[in-house]
Amino acid sequence: MQHWIINGLLLALLLLSTGLLIYSRKKTSGIPKKQKIMLVRILLTTIFLLILQFISAEMFNRLDSIFFPSAGRYLRLAAYLVIYLLIGYDILKKAIRGILHGRVFDENFLMAVATVGALVLAIIENGEYLESIAVMLFYQIGEWFQRYAVGKSRRNISDLMDIRPDSANLFANGQIQKVSPDEVPVGSIIVVNPGEKIPLDGTIIEGDSALNTVALTGESLPREVKTGDEVVSGCVNLSGVLKIQTAKEFGESTVSKILDLVENASSRKSHSEDFIAKFARYYTPAVCISALALAVLPPLVNLLILQNPANWGNWIYRALTFLVISCPCALVISIPLSFFAGIGGAGKEGILIKGSNYMETLSKTSTVVFDKTGTLTRGVFEVQAVHHSPYTKEKLLEYAALAESASSHPISKSLQNAYGKKLDRSRVSDIHEISGQGVTAKIDGVPVAAGNEKLMRALSIKYQDCSSVGTIVHMAVNGSYAGHILISDVVKTTSAEAIRDLKQAGIQKTVMLTGDKKKVADSVAKELAVDEAYSELLPADKVAKVEDLLSKKPQKDKLAFVGDGINDAPVLTRADIGIAMGAMGADAAIEAADVVLMDDDPKKIAKAIKISRKCLRIVYENISFALLVKFACLVLGAFGITNMWFAIFADVGVMVLAVLNAMRALRVHRL
Repeated sequence: MQHWIINGLLLALLLLSTGLLIYSRKKTSGIPKKQKIMLVRILLTTIFLLILQFISAEMFNRLDSIFFPSAGRYLRLAAYLVIYLLIGYDILKKAIRGILHGRVFDENFLMAVATVGALVLAIIENGEYLESIAVMLFYQIGEWFQRYAVGKSRRNISDLMDIRPDSANLFANGQIQKVSPDEVPVGSIIVVNPGEKIPLDGTIIEGDSALNTVALTGESLPREVKTGDEVVSGCVNLSGVLKIQTAKEFGESTVSKILDLVENASSRKSHSEDFIAKFARYYTPAVCISALALAVLPPLVNLLILQNPANWGNWIYRALTFLVISCPCALVISIPLSFFAGIGGAGKEGILIKGSNYMETLSKTSTVVFDKTGTLTRGVFEVQAVHHSPYTKEKLLEYAALAESASSHPISKSLQNAYGKKLDRSRVSDIHEISGQGVTAKIDGVPVAAGNEKLMRALSIKYQDCSSVGTIVHMAVNGSYAGHILISDVVKTTSAEAIRDLKQAGIQKTVMLTGDKKKVADSVAKELAVDEAYSELLPADKVAKVEDLLSKKPQKDKLAFVGDGINDAPVLTRADIGIAMGAMGADAAIEAADVVLMDDDPKKIAKAIKISRKCLRIVYENISFALLVKFACLVLGAFGITNMWFAIFADVGVMVLAVLNAMRALRVHRL
């Protein structure tokens, strides 16, 4: 290679390392101290090599008369050895430590043997020392970019998960005391000021505000909350002061569970990662033995059989080049990094994937099975309409809310919420709750009945049926029929779009399972365009139905189940991949699931599948590209077609390209 090309490369590297070093000094760079030190080592090595390029061997030899005979050679060697140790001492140390601990065949061993061998050859032949140092220099550059990429991915997750509160404002005996969140008992009152993170899950008992939920859900718009709303830990209070009654200990809170999921995600390896780990375990010893054979066998054949010169130097050089090319860094580094980046990118969108094995399974999903209540619907009963009433809607709701004021049943709560005013319990007397029928009471002395058709028949009051789907509350006032109130669960605004997105993403079948009545289930399924719906199912029936669906699908395709309740935990576990609603879902469901949607938005399911497919596509691209280039270069190196410089770019170049490709997995916003 011409000197001007070498000098050009070194100058480019000087500019690059200087720029990175300047960038690393900025507070916003996020580059750790160790990586800054490595940048300094790279910069100094580059500067020293550039200086040595302008000092010829003849100039060193002129020092003979000043020092001692052949001093020029030894001074030149000493100068290059200092530079070599400056850039490569940590690799040599790791290689020696690996040998002492029985971990001989790793990338550190390969780089140490190849560079030290090249250095020894140069010493014996009084040749060029630059190659061995350049191999180590460019390898360290590749390693630096790899560490930076991993650090960036970790920081993305860390920034996303910067939700662990440092303290909680415990309100007791009229005073506020700052304590650790894990010291706050269940049922305590905490105060959250504007700008503070909510430290524990609970219910707002005083105040209203807007919450920043981006760290949990990926949703940039603030969420408005008021007295009576449930809130989860990890959200940031933006405006008003909130008093919250805690519902869970810190160890069981949403923030703790999320952090635990993220911290343990990397411990669950995919089949691809397991393959690469096994591949590297056999591949590295194989190439070391091949390199040894390449260094020894051809010279022996030349010498003993062909009666030609052995040419040891040439074949040892080829073997060392072979070793540099063979380093499996691109595979060993980029594959786990691709999965890590994919998990980080999904987390940024409020999708927590518990491990790369689940990422791989999710990418193969062909069937998505939904629970209905709390998953496709909000799981909150709301008054939809008032029919056949001589009273105004407001007046009939007032009667119904007052009659039901002593009940905590969800239907009663929905009537009280629809009325929307403070209830004066002093107006209500003679309350009688009739199990399975409803309630009777006197309001301002007027007899009022609220319940189902059984109650109307029991009171001999003629009622009118309702053709709408939902729960019907019939009303009677002063012995006469006063109409009925339609109450139903509300379909989530994004559910229909979620089903459409899944079908556009190539999902072959969508199924809905529910314990609700057939009429209600069929209505929701029709509204959302779900392919199949099964109703009136007990938890055991849901498991049986999922097992039936599993038995009918192709072996390579996977089935995902999406649920939120305690009764969904067995099905989440039985499915190939379990997806839980994380914001208001049951703890048991979140624990049993493999993927958690932090904002309970079913639209995120299609996005999660797209993210997993992109991640796996990148993994396969890196595996194919790295193996193809590696084996092609190994063959060329064995035949002496390539030299050590080519080996440098084959190794470091492939690694850098694979790492940069892996980082694409972080970009998931537009999927």
